[in-house]
Amino acid sequence: MNPPPHNQELNWTLVFACWLLASVSVLGSLFFSEVMGHSPCVLCWYQRICMYPLVLVLPAGLFPFDRSVVRYALPLSLLGLLFAIFHLLLVAGVIPESIKPCVQGIPCTEVQIKWFGFVTIPLLSAISFFVISALLIATYRRSSR
Repeated sequence: MNPPPHNQELNWTLVFACWLLASVSVLGSLFFSEVMGHSPCVLCWYQRICMYPLVLVLPAGLFPFDRSVVRYALPLSLLGLLFAIFHLLLVAGVIPESIKPCVQGIPCTEVQIKWFGFVTIPLLSAISFFVISALLIATYRRSSR
């Protein structure tokens, strides 16, 4: 049984919003590293590994809309969210530095930007992954009715 057309249109819009946010996140990460010269740490690379494929996976489910795109995109987004939360906790000092994964190169606890006194790159990443995950879960719930 196919969902009503208005549900399908809203689901398409939610997945499109996920793609738009993923695209802005990828462009932002490239801006930070290539234009501003901030080298990414190991945890940043893990988050990029989760975010970059979303820019290709999400539009594959848009034309025509295929609700199974959630099955492929949500695990990437949730894994990226876990890496981002771990990174946030590491920067905040909640997780001891002795278990940090960054042993060479850029330290994972180094704060390269701090806007408004609290907005850091790991926070931006966590927000992006959280919103993408929430929208994908909403799409899944709406399409399974």
